[in-house]
Amino acid sequence: MPSLSLDTSNVDLSIVIPTLNGREQLIDTLDAIAEHAPAAEVIVVNGPSADGTSGMVQNRTDVDVLIEVSERTLNVARNAGIIEATGEAIAVLQYDLTIESTWVDAIISGLSRAAVVTGPVHQMLAAGMTTTACEQTNIGSKTVTYFNGGNVAFTASTLENIDGFDEYLKTGGARDAAHRLAAASERVAWEPEMCVQTEYETDGGIKQRDTDWKYRSLTYRLVKNYGIRPTVARRILTHIGADAVDAARDVLADNRALSTYLSVERDAATGAIAGVVTGLQARFADRSTTRNPHGCSARADRAVSRHDWR
Repeated sequence: MPSLSLDTSNVDLSIVIPTLNGREQLIDTLDAIAEHAPAAEVIVVNGPSADGTSGMVQNRTDVDVLIEVSERTLNVARNAGIIEATGEAIAVLQYDLTIESTWVDAIISGLSRAAVVTGPVHQMLAAGMTTTACEQTNIGSKTVTYFNGGNVAFTASTLENIDGFDEYLKTGGARDAAHRLAAASERVAWEPEMCVQTEYETDGGIKQRDTDWKYRSLTYRLVKNYGIRPTVARRILTHIGADAVDAARDVLADNRALSTYLSVERDAATGAIAGVVTGLQARFADRSTTRNPHGCSARADRAVSRHDWR
């Protein structure tokens, strides 16, 4: 059964912020929260950072909990923060995204009609500002609404029902959660006013070293959530084919060596095969609609240290 939306007359909001070596960006994010969401419970989950993040957070008075984790996997950090959160609404915010003045009200509005709410990311680039849009796809009889894993809020009961994020995944954790929400018939609301912004440019494109995990993640989450079916195979092959065409164009334009192209395609194939195997294992390990054998309830030893000022 779908979760009920929140009674928004008096919502307690927790904000979970996973971070890794992002001290300066995190300062801006925390400053924006202090300005626009001063009543929220703020939980920072710090990966094994080496840039003074821990000391900076401990010197602030507007962070409620600091969790130190030893793993670099984003979904581990997300789950560690989710477990600590006490709010009826739990937002997950990327450490280099600053919230705007309408953010909290948009969360409350979205959660009044859906179990999950997300919104746009404004990114300032040299050529101007770009803004993300709502993205949906249909798989079988389900409509999957994707969300940005760095700008999303859930009802606490929804996160409990889907058991948080899948810690097997090094990338694609938000997309996997979107598939599982669709399987549970949970709606994801899009709120244009739930906007965040960043001035930090990210490196676009797929690096060679990431190709294996890109396809391992893609095939894992599709096979885990839908099994082996023609639709799944077609989606995987379409992705591989599109990347192969782009890589071939780079080779023809002398932007990439042929050996590099062949290496990328090999990594795509091996990643896809590994994803099929591990996806089937996960599908049989959890046959419920939760489809999350590596979720919040799978382990209890994520935190290396914990500082609680509540």
